[in-house]
Amino acid sequence: MRLWSRWSMSGRTLCRGVLGAVLAVFCCTSAFAADTSDSRRDGYRYYAIGDLAAPRPAPTRAGAMLVGGGDWPYPAFRWMIERAGHGRIVILRASGSTEAQDEFFNDIGGITAAQTLVFEDRRAASDPQVLDIVRQADGIFLAGGDQSNYVRYWQGTPLNRALDAHVRAGKPIGGTSAGLAILGAHAYGAMDGGSLSSKDALNDPSGPQLTLVDDFLHLPYLERVLTDSHFGKRDRLGRLIAMLARLAQEQGRGDLVGIGVDEYTALCIDGDGIGRVFSGNGGHAWLVGPQAAATVYAAGKPLSLRAVPVRGVGSDSLLHLADFRIERPAFSALYDVEAGHLIRRDANPAPAAAP
Repeated sequence: MRLWSRWSMSGRTLCRGVLGAVLAVFCCTSAFAADTSDSRRDGYRYYAIGDLAAPRPAPTRAGAMLVGGGDWPYPAFRWMIERAGHGRIVILRASGSTEAQDEFFNDIGGITAAQTLVFEDRRAASDPQVLDIVRQADGIFLAGGDQSNYVRYWQGTPLNRALDAHVRAGKPIGGTSAGLAILGAHAYGAMDGGSLSSKDALNDPSGPQLTLVDDFLHLPYLERVLTDSHFGKRDRLGRLIAMLARLAQEQGRGDLVGIGVDEYTALCIDGDGIGRVFSGNGGHAWLVGPQAAATVYAAGKPLSLRAVPVRGVGSDSLLHLADFRIERPAFSALYDVEAGHLIRRDANPAPAAAP
């Protein structure tokens, strides 16, 4: 009996020790567990991961990260995280759930927390809780999806003003695919529900399918810029040229520039307006224009214009956004558009699309 009693007591002590260790591990890790429940609120869903009470480890610095879509080039995201002071990243999107916040927190790391707001209609952009989350963000990331939703849900709202205030406060902002498309002063809104091809854009740049948006986000050094994503892979050079031609015609301007970014590639712009490219597949940022006035631009007619300059920003290049000068450009080319057909006219061509 005494032997059994001694074994029972030691067994209970061992069990209590093991249970205590398990509970301790659970308590330590639960503070960093993601809230993956479908946390539905008024017009949006909310998710979070990490320690929301943790102080930001370092100061924030201004910056813009323009990601072309597809896989994430992690060095660019580490650049943004460093500019966010390794603090809290807020992801804004209109579809999906926790994909981006999980990749930020678990795969890249180096942040205290991440929060996701998934917008389902416009009223969420005036919600006090949404605005408070955005105001407290150290960095903001606009996910991919359908940029027309971002325009419909956010433009002209308190959230729109909060995003501009975030940028003015010297905090970084980034976006991929649709999130990149709205970072420029001018954007392709995709308001007709489609994704315009280069062929269709060049065949009728004044048509209703080419929906452009401005007076939305206001980022330093992008005041004259129209942005586009998935650039080389989806053959969007003609589309960007057509959009610039339309803007120039409608606004009477000859100083507008397009920036297209390849997939698995990011253009990161610091607070001094210096842009650097990070890519996992040798991709580029494409600088298009300024371009001369169109020789043929009329409703229902194919576009014609001449001598459109196209230059590449590669991983060894530096882009000065103040005057669009490129140190060590990756390539340089001139293009003509003849009756809606894009023609390269020089002997130093742009590269094929990155795989």
